Amino acid sequence: MATLEKIRSKSGLLIVVIGLALLAFIIGDALTNSRNLTGDHTTVAKVGSAKVDITEYQRKREELNQQLEEARRQNPASVANFDPQTLPEMAIQSLLQEQLILNAANEAGVQVTGNLLRYYLLESGANPDVMRLVSQLNQAGLSVQTPQQAYEVIFNPKRNGMTDAQMEPYQRLWLQMENGAKDDIARNVYARILQNSVKSNDLDRKALYEDYVNTSQVELAFLPYGTLDQKEYPVSEAEVKKLYEQKKGDYKVDEATKDISFIAISIAPSKKDQDDCRALAAKTIQALSSDSAGQLSKDLRKDGVTMTNHSLRAADIPSGAMKDFILNGAVDSVKLISQNMQGFTAVRVNSRKAEIDSIQINLVMAATLDLGRRVRSELNAGLPADSITVRFSPDSVMPQLDQWIPLYTAQGANPGISKEQVDSLVNAGGKYVVMSEGAQGMVMASLVKKNAPVTIYDYDEVNYVLGPSTATVNAERDRLEKFLAANKTAADFAKNAEKSGFTLQRYSLTQSNPAVPRMMGMNAYYPESRQVVRWVMIDGKPGQVSHIYEAKSATNPMLYAAAVESSYDDYAPLSNPTVNEYLTEEVRRSKAGDKLVEKYGKNTQSIQSAAKAMGVEVRNLDNFRFGANAGVRDAAVMGKINGSKADKKVVIVKGDDGVYVYQVMGKKRENFPYNEQQYAQQYFQLVNPNLIQMLIGTDRIKNNIYKFEAGD
Repeated sequence: MATLEKIRSKSGLLIVVIGLALLAFIIGDALTNSRNLTGDHTTVAKVGSAKVDITEYQRKREELNQQLEEARRQNPASVANFDPQTLPEMAIQSLLQEQLILNAANEAGVQVTGNLLRYYLLESGANPDVMRLVSQLNQAGLSVQTPQQAYEVIFNPKRNGMTDAQMEPYQRLWLQMENGAKDDIARNVYARILQNSVKSNDLDRKALYEDYVNTSQVELAFLPYGTLDQKEYPVSEAEVKKLYEQKKGDYKVDEATKDISFIAISIAPSKKDQDDCRALAAKTIQALSSDSAGQLSKDLRKDGVTMTNHSLRAADIPSGAMKDFILNGAVDSVKLISQNMQGFTAVRVNSRKAEIDSIQINLVMAATLDLGRRVRSELNAGLPADSITVRFSPDSVMPQLDQWIPLYTAQGANPGISKEQVDSLVNAGGKYVVMSEGAQGMVMASLVKKNAPVTIYDYDEVNYVLGPSTATVNAERDRLEKFLAANKTAADFAKNAEKSGFTLQRYSLTQSNPAVPRMMGMNAYYPESRQVVRWVMIDGKPGQVSHIYEAKSATNPMLYAAAVESSYDDYAPLSNPTVNEYLTEEVRRSKAGDKLVEKYGKNTQSIQSAAKAMGVEVRNLDNFRFGANAGVRDAAVMGKINGSKADKKVVIVKGDDGVYVYQVMGKKRENFPYNEQQYAQQYFQLVNPNLIQMLIGTDRIKNNIYKFEAGD
């Protein structure tokens, strides 16, 4: 399907293929609907003997939810542009891939030895499940740093001051991880076997080597077709149909596909909405200025105005007009910072006060409450903290000395330590105070040093995000409803959309589409448009028009409607607009090539005369190699030049992108040594095997996810 892939990259025959490597830090909506199912009601997807059950699917969704939450805590920007509508398909692809490889590994008799399992769980340090368990144990007050220590605590609880009952949940979790690890190892082993099955032979490697070391000295003139006049190069339906029959195999589809016409309306605030926003800004400023407490009224909050309190150091306040006012404005004063099409921002300065922003402490953790009391007593009696593991068992106490604790960060006051705890440390005169205690032990600390006070600025940031009003949204809905009432067939829908002021888009949707793609990119989708895919794939028949679908958003609501033009599950038909347009242009380019070759072929006494007649320059390509030539994009022309003798004959040929005139002036062989490993690697990169497709073979994926997701 090389040609179809080329079409997709140029004009968007949008049969979306979801990548398998985008699983980190992603999230999606919860399951919303599992009605209207047929067949196996618990199978979300299957291919061959591999299938995804609803319980597995839900588990994967929850796993991805947790990954996203962790990403949002650590680096919100990393997931800021992720579209949650893609999660269902990513989960399906991941689970199918895992099951396909595991099934193949089992059939091949791959066995996991105890040594492999031990390395994977205890020694590699690369198993994320084990490291999460280590973190959980630490959060529960059990001091472990390595997988080996975690295993020791879990399966020898009494030796570590714990009971069997306390460790029983962790034991179950560890055994579950072992079973999962066995499957992971089997998959990894078989994946390497599968990858190693794609190998080059001596002829393959030598051919790549010869293509690289044998070069030509070429003089080249190129005239691109550019935009071709349809009147000068007319194309008939019969010509396009003939070419389609020749290339029909290029348009084979992997899934049942439906071609649709699509209208998406992005609703912007009206002029009245903008005027109301300006009035609300004035009302907000007046209310904040007149209220000594600086609080938002219920009415303002109901209108959508929000207030966020910040306590920050000067260096942590974002630069700009707001910062200037916070640093220099009078306490209890209010200022409107910005007002535009997106809404408005205001700020109220509450106070400026001197606070300690970081302290240095010695921290000691004890495994039990009784031990903690004894340790604290010894420390406060003069025992040096660095001698704590000499006096008490290193397995039961853990000191962390000279730890700097930030009391304020770029996000504000550190929530991990309270003002009461800081005051206790400051007033203890260097003695150890209890920071936390419970069934899992005690944490105690003493103050070593504190920074000089810095100014902390306390202020309220007030924001209002402008979106279209209900009246504005209803007006757009009425306009679209009138259009649908007058255009009840797919043909009328497509014919009259632009006449009625709507932008019409065309897509090819499959059961694997996460949502309706935006034209700007294959990984960008219209919000909440998976519901449109669901209607198209379940209910939509050729010729039918959908009702209105809505993406509800306070700031950027959207309305959708779709019409099904055709349905197929073998080959994209000639009626597909993108296929038809591409083949029509290919016929037109071929006709133009024939005409231009005939026209300029009379000027091939020399390449200079041909170039002059074409109005282009002659280029010298000194090291022309097959497969790597910036001057020639057409592969067929590249092959002709590379295979020509060095007879200096001037040749004119038509290519897919223009007319080429070339002259092979000489041949030479580069003196590069042959490296078998290098060309074996190049061969693998050239073949670029799809290992998962190798396992799928001729089976088709049955993907029911659109029946489980998106609602009605």
